Amino acid sequence: MERGARHGVAVKSIHVIGLIADTHGQVQPDVHTALQGVELILHAGDVGGDAVLDELSLIAPVRAVSGNTDPPGDPRLSPEIVCTVGGVSIHVSHGHEVGTPTPARLLVRYPESVLVYGHTHRQLETRVGDRLVINPGAAGPRRFDLAPSVVRLTVRDGVVETELIRLSANG
Repeated sequence: MERGARHGVAVKSIHVIGLIADTHGQVQPDVHTALQGVELILHAGDVGGDAVLDELSLIAPVRAVSGNTDPPGDPRLSPEIVCTVGGVSIHVSHGHEVGTPTPARLLVRYPESVLVYGHTHRQLETRVGDRLVINPGAAGPRRFDLAPSVVRLTVRDGVVETELIRLSANG
């Protein structure tokens, strides 16, 4: 419960974050519906240009990391993001920095509770103890016969819940 409760009534802490990766220069139109109402979007790399970040920022503030196909030194992209949301520590990277990203490799490298990555274009959610490793899948052009997708990550009183949302390949 958060402080600041009025008249002795406890206020619950609920935060909803949009997770997206591998847009490769294209935002599917139904991303707007899928991520409507989130308070922040975390992009796990292979953004594909400022137009993607500008469009996503119409939904919510965006923080993004660079992927292996993004130009080096882009001032709008960080090598990694470490933040805390609702008391939960979150790490975002593209994943390519560990070679072929796997939950085991990411869990060894990063200490945060939630590890978000992209690169493989494959949706994945793995829980190990109280830690979560999640890849929202690719949200850009369809590749590898995988449907585009995003994830809504909800932090409710320190508990993390996820919802994978498949996007239509044509929006």
